Amino acid sequence: MSTENQGDDAEVEVGVSHSDSAVWLTMNRGPGNLLTPPMMRSLRSLLTTADEDDDVGAIVLTAAGADFCAGLDAGELRAGGDPIEFATELVSLLKLFPRLGKPLLAAVNGDALASGFSLVVASDWAIAVEGSKLGTYESSVGVWSMIAQVPLLQRLLPRHALSNIITGIPFTAQRALEIGAINATVPAERLRAAVEEQLPLLIRSGSHLARGRRFFYRALDLSYEQALDESLDEFVAMVR
Repeated sequence: MSTENQGDDAEVEVGVSHSDSAVWLTMNRGPGNLLTPPMMRSLRSLLTTADEDDDVGAIVLTAAGADFCAGLDAGELRAGGDPIEFATELVSLLKLFPRLGKPLLAAVNGDALASGFSLVVASDWAIAVEGSKLGTYESSVGVWSMIAQVPLLQRLLPRHALSNIITGIPFTAQRALEIGAINATVPAERLRAAVEEQLPLLIRSGSHLARGRRFFYRALDLSYEQALDESLDEFVAMVR
């Protein structure tokens, strides 16, 4: 495995390493790996760079330390950070996920809370360590998870999503698995091995992966008939 640094912000906040045909992006910003506008811009830039690299087959998003991500940095917001800038950067980051051509796997090494949970749910595949907590918590402190709820609504049954959003009580890793928020749970010491075992399966469709992945997410926003009509166009483009 080789390790690189990407720019001043990314050197401190997002580590980059390569393993076989995968790029690992590791959030590294101390306890909670809290998101700030520069960190979210770094993630967006690194995701785009990895997606455009022909030598990269898949992207893994993970974190250093005991936590995956506890959401936006509330301390910086209280110290005068612009909440609109934070929200705008989060929306831009989440919009990028379905536009990628490469599969994105979340290796959830610890608690994934608030918008950290939205990063997990918006990924194609997620493996979480046993004992981790996953979910929004904003309602428990008198705030609604206005942006973080959107990926949940796209991926989970509304009743499951709302049971977390309205109460602010995160899911256990086991419950997150049961409702489809993640794909697997593993002991902490097995996380990396489990990810590396999964990665070859995510790139089996080869040269058609990018087109198919992007249309998969587009089809979520279409009616049944519209999705079938566009799927015909995509099929024709694939086989020609």
